[in-house]
Amino acid sequence: MDYSKQKFERLFKDSYPHMYRLAFSMVENADDAKDAVHQVFAQIWRNKPRVADNSIRGYLLAATRNQCLHLLRSRQLQRQMEEELQQDIVASENEEREELLQQLRQVIDNNLTEQDRRVLSLHYDEEKTYADTASILGISTATVNKHITRSLAKIRQSLKIAK
Repeated sequence: MDYSKQKFERLFKDSYPHMYRLAFSMVENADDAKDAVHQVFAQIWRNKPRVADNSIRGYLLAATRNQCLHLLRSRQLQRQMEEELQQDIVASENEEREELLQQLRQVIDNNLTEQDRRVLSLHYDEEKTYADTASILGISTATVNKHITRSLAKIRQSLKIAK
């Protein structure tokens, strides 16, 4: 094949539509298909492979197919890496959450009264309202508020959590 500028431009104009259709059918994305075809032409221009004129169309289609397969493999590898990274992030977040919950349990057990723990348990664990919590424990809603406010302050102080 002759690699003069004019012949190469003619080859590009004549072959591009076929190569693009093949690439698009494989990668299913217009921009990626264009990139694949352009990449093939860039490689051919750089490397100037010895290809017979009657074989160039087959060569270009095979090169396009190979470029698309490379792109698809890269996509798959990227997805796998993203999934692994996401799993690592979730695992790390779960570990941090468990660590914080363990610290919170220790603070609650060591720094709060039994009544404070009961009030917090009813309100937060069992999702009772202040009125329901007060009724169950036989105290006023103002007392429930006092227990929760005081307990949360102790927890923040112990865990050094800013308000």
